[in-house]
Amino acid sequence: MTEEKPELSYEQARDELTDVVRRLEAGGLTLEESLTLWQRGEKLAGICEEWLEGARARLAAAMSERAEPSTEPAEGAPF
Repeated sequence: MTEEKPELSYEQARDELTDVVRRLEAGGLTLEESLTLWQRGEKLAGICEEWLEGARARLAAAMSERAEPSTEPAEGAPF
């Protein structure tokens, strides 16, 4: 299975998700409209989670690189 890049940026998905939640909380929708919005919200939440997981992985990789002792001598250090 290949990982695809989400079609929306994290910020776009988050902002649209906020709008979906606002509309659902406001009420006044038909059952079908509510279900459609709920499904869109679930998809947007998944997109946000994908972005956050990717960010966590990148952070973990950067921190592990930083924590690993270097095998090369430091500049100016004797061999």
